[in-house]
Amino acid sequence: MIYFIISTMGTGIIIHRHWTLVPDVRLQGIRVWRGKSDQTGEICDGLSLHMTFIQLEYIVAVDTYRHFATAANHCFVTQPTLSMQVQKLEDELGVKIFDRSKQPVLPTEAGRELIDQARKILAEKDVIQEIVHAKKGLLKGELRIGIIPTLAPYLLPLFVQGFTAKYPQIKLVVSEMTTEDLVLRLREGRIDVGILVTPLQENGIREHVLFYEELLVYVSRKNAAYKKTYMLAQDIDPDKLWLLEEGHCFRSQIVRLCELRKASKEGSHFDYEAGSLETLRRMVELNDGITILPELAAMDLTKKQSQLIRHFKRPAPMREVSLVVHRDFVKQRLVQALREEIIKAVPEKVRQNKNLHVVPI
Repeated sequence: MIYFIISTMGTGIIIHRHWTLVPDVRLQGIRVWRGKSDQTGEICDGLSLHMTFIQLEYIVAVDTYRHFATAANHCFVTQPTLSMQVQKLEDELGVKIFDRSKQPVLPTEAGRELIDQARKILAEKDVIQEIVHAKKGLLKGELRIGIIPTLAPYLLPLFVQGFTAKYPQIKLVVSEMTTEDLVLRLREGRIDVGILVTPLQENGIREHVLFYEELLVYVSRKNAAYKKTYMLAQDIDPDKLWLLEEGHCFRSQIVRLCELRKASKEGSHFDYEAGSLETLRRMVELNDGITILPELAAMDLTKKQSQLIRHFKRPAPMREVSLVVHRDFVKQRLVQALREEIIKAVPEKVRQNKNLHVVPI
């Protein structure tokens, strides 16, 4: 059985569902403990653990990046330093945490349990830091943000500079990722907050709506729909529609909005799938075709490009953009500050949009 010491205060430390660590009164110091079964009273002598938060951070980093050198780089230490501490922890516990024979490096069965617990312990450490900062009236620390690619290039420039100027002691670490990866990393504690399109209806994930973004039609001058003032979903020829590749939630929204699975038997509109909204925009401009853009992606259009925009007939379809956190998230004040700054930074027109016709993911 593997034990973790989370704190050395009090007369006993709960480390497992049926075991408690109690100080060995026969010896001086607090690093030697005896394990006592809560069910049978059985005593297990000789538990001496010297693990540190740094060691736990290192094994979590190796698990995150699955490579010792990359993990060391992200921990700002040399690889020998990180490897030595991981090895020291393995020797202390008497188990192998990682299978180094595999590339990428993978945790062993015991290592998987240890790493999961290490993530929880480090999260509890963050709770302590958050309590101290709150008592001192400080807003500081690191906020790891995941954001989907159809939001990142349009939303980040609106709020990042203002946020970092207002809160210079908060470090933002931002990564682009798909919705699926974002939710997974939230559950694993690898990011603190996500910015994406909702509703997700994911157990254990809390959603805080930021704004509603209108979906707009971007149509080529060569397309018959260019002559229309307002659009209906059925006006869109699926064989002329440019879509994002699989994995983007925005793609699935457009499929639902335009009922593409019903409308096209040949499926020819799936022949080319773009990786970004910018590519879709260019394809429409240079070829016959049509695509759908979220409102923020149309904010920087030139006058000539704006002539290609058509609105859907009201109520216009919207996508719901939210901050999402895991139900056990810690950095509540930092996340609230982020939410307030994002809402303040988006254009007034976007803030005024209503949720009359939210397209599901």
